[in-house]
Amino acid sequence: MAREAPVRVFLTGANGFVGPYVYDALRSVCGDDIAIAATSKYGGPHPVFGEVDELDVTDPAAVKDAIARHRPTHVVHLAALAALDAAQADPRNTWRIHVDGALNVANAVLDKAPEAWLIHVGSGLVYGESAKTGRPLDESTLLAPIDDYAATKAAADLALGALSYRGLKCVRMRPFNHTGPGQTGAFAVPAFAMQIARIEAGLAAPVIRVGNLDARRDFLDARDIADAYARAVLRSRDLAPNTIFNVASGVSWRMGDILDLLLARSSVKIVVEQDPLRMRPSDLPCIVGDASRARTLLGWAPQYSFEETLAAVLEDCRARVAQA
Repeated sequence: MAREAPVRVFLTGANGFVGPYVYDALRSVCGDDIAIAATSKYGGPHPVFGEVDELDVTDPAAVKDAIARHRPTHVVHLAALAALDAAQADPRNTWRIHVDGALNVANAVLDKAPEAWLIHVGSGLVYGESAKTGRPLDESTLLAPIDDYAATKAAADLALGALSYRGLKCVRMRPFNHTGPGQTGAFAVPAFAMQIARIEAGLAAPVIRVGNLDARRDFLDARDIADAYARAVLRSRDLAPNTIFNVASGVSWRMGDILDLLLARSSVKIVVEQDPLRMRPSDLPCIVGDASRARTLLGWAPQYSFEETLAAVLEDCRARVAQA
């Protein structure tokens, strides 16, 4: 696709789990001549980015200065609290990061780089109670968040939608569950895998403790999620400002079946026990997304099977245990 000018991407939250995957996807989809300015709350050397600039998105002056210096053509806003438990532990801070942070980035773009596109990474959890129908959720589904994490993501999503009427060129991404090597044990799949890896290494008893195994979730490989973000950058000129994209597989996986697939790859016999502390009373029974719009407008489709992803996560956890 012909481009009028070099693509300059300003990335927030680069130190997070998805950041390096987005870097790889941007280079793959947009070409090696793309310029990527990586920022995160804590800067410093990075194995993928080389160097990450320090940027606290809750500091409006710092955000405005960074956008003014880099003059990006695109901003990919990843900065967020990734884990639900961390978001619930300090709701006031969650609102600051998710809502104030997103608005600081958006207002800096409007003020200092008004032609730039903002790719905002929200969450499929914004649909909340609407998922109880059991039907695939599309972008027109009512937002009905049930916790602080989802409520703050929904608030930021809606606020940026409103700013589009003031000229903000925004694409609002709503990714559903995703995993891959490098994700922390605060998430179910790597939590399962890390327990298995530790048991295999003789560092724990052959018992795995789990929460609600009946919940069903729509999972993607982090590489497929990152590919959708990169395609939003590439195709932005063809999109209407304020376009919303679900990023989802359209398939729901029962958590117990995910655990069974991981256990089938284990070299030892492991007993499964339910842990009351891991049970979430507000768990939605089934969440599955409809990403037809991303398939149509972005030419996006998942490339990795979930079984492939699970194998990669388990191998990553084994490697981390071996290096510890």
